[in-house]
Amino acid sequence: MAMLACAAAQAGNIEIRRTADGIPHIKAASWRDLGHGYGYVQAEDALCTMSEAFTTFKGRRSLHWGAANRPAHESMMGRSSNLEMDIFFAGFLTPELIQQYRQEQPADLQALVDGFASGFNRYVKLARKQGKVACAHEPWVVEITADDIYRRMYAATLSAGYARFIPAIVNAAPPGANKQADSTEQPSLRELLAQTIGNQPGIGSNAIALGGDVSGKTEPVLFGNPHWFWRGPDRFYQAHLTIPGKLNVAGVSFLGVPVVMLGFNDHVAWSHTVSEARRFGLFDLTLSGATSYRVDQQAVAMQTRTVTIPLRAADGKGSSVNRTLYFSQFGPVVDLGARAPQLAWSEQKALAMRDINGENFRAFRTFFYWNQARSLDEFVAIQKREASIPWVNTIAIGRDDARVWYGDIGAVPNAPDDLRARCATPVSTAFAGLDASTPVLDGSRGECNWLNDSSAAQAGAMPAARLPGLFRSDYVANMNDSYWLTNPAQPLEGYERLLGGEREEPSLRSKAGHRIAAGLLARAPLAPADVMHSLGEQGLDARSLAAQQYKQPLLQAICQRGEVEVTRDTETRKTFDTVRKVPLAEACAVLRAWPDSANAQDRGALLWEQFWARVERIPDEERFSVPFDPARPLETPAQIRADDARMAQSLGAAVLAMQAAGQPLDAPLGRDLFAGEGKDHVALYGGCHQGGYFTVACRPLGSKGLTEDFIGNSYLQLVRFNERGAVAETLLAHGQSETGLDNVTRNTGLQDYAAKRWRTFPFHDAEVRAATVSRTVLTP
Repeated sequence: MAMLACAAAQAGNIEIRRTADGIPHIKAASWRDLGHGYGYVQAEDALCTMSEAFTTFKGRRSLHWGAANRPAHESMMGRSSNLEMDIFFAGFLTPELIQQYRQEQPADLQALVDGFASGFNRYVKLARKQGKVACAHEPWVVEITADDIYRRMYAATLSAGYARFIPAIVNAAPPGANKQADSTEQPSLRELLAQTIGNQPGIGSNAIALGGDVSGKTEPVLFGNPHWFWRGPDRFYQAHLTIPGKLNVAGVSFLGVPVVMLGFNDHVAWSHTVSEARRFGLFDLTLSGATSYRVDQQAVAMQTRTVTIPLRAADGKGSSVNRTLYFSQFGPVVDLGARAPQLAWSEQKALAMRDINGENFRAFRTFFYWNQARSLDEFVAIQKREASIPWVNTIAIGRDDARVWYGDIGAVPNAPDDLRARCATPVSTAFAGLDASTPVLDGSRGECNWLNDSSAAQAGAMPAARLPGLFRSDYVANMNDSYWLTNPAQPLEGYERLLGGEREEPSLRSKAGHRIAAGLLARAPLAPADVMHSLGEQGLDARSLAAQQYKQPLLQAICQRGEVEVTRDTETRKTFDTVRKVPLAEACAVLRAWPDSANAQDRGALLWEQFWARVERIPDEERFSVPFDPARPLETPAQIRADDARMAQSLGAAVLAMQAAGQPLDAPLGRDLFAGEGKDHVALYGGCHQGGYFTVACRPLGSKGLTEDFIGNSYLQLVRFNERGAVAETLLAHGQSETGLDNVTRNTGLQDYAAKRWRTFPFHDAEVRAATVSRTVLTP
């Protein structure tokens, strides 16, 4: 323990108390000192990951890891080549922009950021001296400034817009120019647009808030559970931050962020789920030359910005590459031709992109204000005033308040349906076939830019009054579908299409979440402690709603035959040279015995995973006899067409896939889903949301262990309030340390999560004192 003072912390000192799960509880007398302590502990647990991230956001990856290589871990920014990422961050996170970003923050948040940077630097010096951290002497592990923190925060806000299209932006060039091809494998445009952030299916969250109608009192309960990265710069870090008399807040932040982004204080608790609203739009440019376009019959020259990226040279000599970025008055030119040839930059046409969050500097000051909120009404007022949350829904509860709150109130383009209708082009129509929510407008007419409204928080943004929000006293919930079914008893309707859509089929995971909430409401009144306990159990029970609803009729129809002939695997798209005759008796026996859940020991979960992935390839209108009905959204579609020959063929193909991988059909899930290696590995549980798993652990089909594409339950919290304030139970599934997934036997967070062992969070000072296992006092 790095004890710098043995006596009790004196005024002006920074006290860091860690509990058995490794969570730091940081107490300081000022914002700067609190930031210092928080920067220090984050560096102590994740120095290498954070240093790599700061290098990324400065545009210096190519210098240290080579231009053609890619980040080792997935993130909200994807895994474009180092050179592409460098060009993007150097070109967009300019010194002028970062200075403006800083000026938009309140003085206390600036002090917190300054302190965070100094605390990080303090640990860098200590790590170099001690020599215990593997990366401590690497050239990319350097001291930082506050600007590095602002770059990190600003970059996070771009994750649902510009950052989704890094290769298409940085490689955009006029026809005839020496264009650079996208250097990494990219999903199809349809697949890319299907994900709000990141490139992996499964990114999202569950959140349920139960109000006074369930408890019979003014004691709400919140369940929050992001499905998120377990590695890399965007994974969550859990902490408790206190300034006596000013602040007492706990929860999680991204690495490199000095405020709690999802958590609770003694008055409010909140969680987030990835929103379906679009945060960017496209403009169809009519060109009047290689690098000019027409607006209202006038030629407008594109602006250019040239960036110079230093490279790593094999001979040790320095070299660099220059790249020019092109900008219209709407935003950067983006060339989507690699994914859709008709959307390439041609001699006649080009596309420009505008990201509402490119001009949104308010997001993290909103979290800063929320950390100090003293009621649910104040919390909601902050959300509406700032209208800054960049790409998530918010679900919140307040102390002594029977209401619960849902709001997708943040930064959204002001591109209403009537503007889209009168500003449509043929490109708009074609694009709508890929994604109906993204606005594509005529860039040749000035009237077709996003609308300005004096009541909005920024130019081109939709006013908060036109964004969806809902107070209820029974429950609100979101599992990454749109706002529409926040509560089925009061559907939210009449909003603009780019906000996510209405009267559309919810996912099986959403239906599972609403079942949990409705089941608790049906048992009301329940003591808040009992509600919390039930949510904790059901949130981790790993049942598949798809199996619960459809397994029995499928097996009844399929298993009457002894075998099935398979000519093509719809999942792998492989056509077999000869017809494969697949016996079904063993598969049917395994699935009949399987308890419809994906716990580590469950035999049949792996087979069902393979089977259901292929069943899902059958279009809904052909898969079900009863189509989706918006009047019965949680009950339809229904009556699966179990006797359709493709159902049996899907099971046969699943059997062949498992046999080809050398897997027994009755292999337990934990054989494939685990953390660690060898005898020390930790078996896990859960599945992908497409299978109706509320408990999410999503990885590429047929893979083993925690792949780079793994997305799963990350930070989980259950929160209620009593007469003293917040009462919380939490889990941090991947643990605190960046090396925790390499040392799983010492990873308390992972072990607790694997055992489904919720931890009571010590939030009040006496509780923290009693739970402290180590204490560090830093003198600023």
